[in-house]
Amino acid sequence: MAAATPLRRLLSCVILDLDGTLLNTDGIVGDVLKVLLVKYGKQWDAKMALQIVGKTPIEAATAIVEDYKLPCTTDEFMSEITPLFSERWCNIRVLPGANRLIKHLKGHGVPMALASNSPRESIETKLSYHQGWKESFSAIVGGDEVRMGKPSPEIFLEAAKLLNAEPSNCLVIEDSLPGVGGAKAAGMEVVAVPSYPKQSHLYASADEVVNSLLDLRPEIWGLPPFQDWINGTLPIEPWYIGGPVIKGYGRGSKVLGIPTANLSTEGWSDILSYHPSGVYFGWAGLSTRGVYKMVMSIGWNPYFNNTEKTIEPWLLHDFNEDFYGEELRLAIVGYIRPEANFSSLESLISKIHEDGKISEEALDLPPYATYKDVPYVKNPLQLNERPL
Repeated sequence: MAAATPLRRLLSCVILDLDGTLLNTDGIVGDVLKVLLVKYGKQWDAKMALQIVGKTPIEAATAIVEDYKLPCTTDEFMSEITPLFSERWCNIRVLPGANRLIKHLKGHGVPMALASNSPRESIETKLSYHQGWKESFSAIVGGDEVRMGKPSPEIFLEAAKLLNAEPSNCLVIEDSLPGVGGAKAAGMEVVAVPSYPKQSHLYASADEVVNSLLDLRPEIWGLPPFQDWINGTLPIEPWYIGGPVIKGYGRGSKVLGIPTANLSTEGWSDILSYHPSGVYFGWAGLSTRGVYKMVMSIGWNPYFNNTEKTIEPWLLHDFNEDFYGEELRLAIVGYIRPEANFSSLESLISKIHEDGKISEEALDLPPYATYKDVPYVKNPLQLNERPL
């Protein structure tokens, strides 16, 4: 984990947003709108998501009706789309780090509130699919329980009131600009976790911007620190990805002196959009060569400014030849750090080697070593399905 950061404030309560902060609702919203807009002869533009994130359902629906010039009223559009959302709430995935955060704060007796622009009924429905969540919150405030939703500060002030806390003693964790604006207007400290990539520069009003909940450091706000980091690494719920090795950007060996075994992103878009960009590590199985330690980056590689999110694994072994086309299976078992930009190529290369050393040592530890023998990695040609 990164070096300790000085204490910023001594806070006592945490107020969390729900959609886009704890739950991956953005993907479901996009999927539903893709289907519904076809009925009107329109095609959903993912860029529109940036305009509606954090808004109340009515505000978002109004924006869509107006932007796409739909032949219906906002109320008619709401009556169509609401049932489509409701039947999908059971499939919402918890965002990486959310369960860990809720369990940690609850375990240390930190009072928590949920403040969401969604209607209270919708909040209750979503929470019902995640065991123990509802009971973890001392207060829940929905967008239909206040006169004005975010970016008005009202919802946050009401949450603080229910927690019997002063606004200045509350830390808010939010993914949207309306949420950040509302929390700051309420006089609270705010950590922003942008739900869309390459948007951090828009969150200047937040007190801190982190890449994902995995990077949250409660101790700098006077809250109990996480105790699950091991030698600069964080154990995560393992996930798996694989395919034939392809030629990448040609910069691994030539520019960096670090040969990466690139994978195509085709067919993996959902997994890639779900997992935060950053540096991870785990085990790599090659169909004819064996299993090796590996470290990998996921993201846009800010130094080279990739236009798409990529997967770039570095197998920590010296190979005598290329193995393009060979089946590669990855078990990602730990996290090191968020994606970062660098002032020079030399500093980037140095950091990659540091990541490699951290991974090499960590993979000998019991929490990680056991995954070396996972069949998906060990027998790439015999097992086609990823572990559940």
